[in-house]
Amino acid sequence: MTHAVSPAREAASPTLYGGTGTRRITVRDLTLAKERGEKWPMLTAYDAMTASVFDEAGIPVILVGDSMGNCHLGYETTVPVTMDEMTLLSAAVVRGTSRALVVGDLPFGSYQEGAVQALRSATRLVKEAGVHAVKLEGGERSLHQTELIVQSGIPVMSHLGLTPQSVNAMGYRVQGRGDEAAHQLLRDAKAAQDAGAFAVVLELVPAELAAEVTRSLHIPTVGIGAGAECDAQVLVWTDMMGLTGGKMPRFVKQYANLRATMGDAAKAFAEDVVGGSFPQPEHAFH
Repeated sequence: MTHAVSPAREAASPTLYGGTGTRRITVRDLTLAKERGEKWPMLTAYDAMTASVFDEAGIPVILVGDSMGNCHLGYETTVPVTMDEMTLLSAAVVRGTSRALVVGDLPFGSYQEGAVQALRSATRLVKEAGVHAVKLEGGERSLHQTELIVQSGIPVMSHLGLTPQSVNAMGYRVQGRGDEAAHQLLRDAKAAQDAGAFAVVLELVPAELAAEVTRSLHIPTVGIGAGAECDAQVLVWTDMMGLTGGKMPRFVKQYANLRATMGDAAKAFAEDVVGGSFPQPEHAFH
């Protein structure tokens, strides 16, 4: 039995970010946000604690991305990430949230065989992890997978442009440059929309092309290195928080320097232990 949401409760959250409602964000909310021209943020998360921080901050959509392979599991690329790993960490993120719409990535090898395999993988993420939607790479090449998953009642977010699971084929470079590549990306975006996708991630795409795609679709676009005209923006949380080491991609803006903060805290703890100033009597039991 389902219970209707009262108009008052619906009206309590007129915007995705900064709204006062407590119910889960849905894909319909994202569609309505596009209609009224509202931009919204999306962040990745891979554990319950981080997800709870972002949920409390009002982030309306959290992606459990296969980027966990690089920044959480220590892989060089996203390719080795497995369904077991994705399911385990997605479940943790869902448990850490109460309002955000949680999207789980379908990792490499979990949907490329065809629509039936894709549905099986998506169903596992929904049933075992509790995600509210799944994400997969590709437009026309993933058409049948997207169609079957959507027809089965699972919302799908598409991912175009730089698709990290195809890094061995395309490398890390801007996608959609040149007339032919731009036309193909437009075709892919429309194919994803026609197949029933509720949103399209555009990664490392020229800003002008991303703007054209955004204007051409009635579903939201989510940019990452795709300019300011997309309907939403996403960043990997460890990049955004300054926890990732090394040189950052050009499209990343760092809003904190957690790597330095955590390093300083670890050194301060170590010095207290070595110097005998921790623990103090107030930290002990008698």
